[in-house]
Amino acid sequence: MKLTELKAIQLAELFSALSDASRIRIIALLMDGETSVRALADRLGMTESAVSHQLRGLRQMHLVRARKSGRQVFYSIDDDHVARLFTLGLDHVHHG
Repeated sequence: MKLTELKAIQLAELFSALSDASRIRIIALLMDGETSVRALADRLGMTESAVSHQLRGLRQMHLVRARKSGRQVFYSIDDDHVARLFTLGLDHVHHG
């Protein structure tokens, strides 16, 4: 398989976005469905500010999406590609 330089960079950035345990734990929780920042922070034992910071990077990489409802922001997995990538990675970890 041949990759252009741009696609190689984009793929490296994707894997870089997934290289942090906090971001992986956030994605794992979002695999169960849409969740508020407050609920994510409570379940992860992190501050809302720290969770928001991680979500910002995940959103920029199109791994999660946000929905506002009043003053709260709810996040979910962006699309099926993200869910499959996460599941495949987890399967690989469990297998190895």
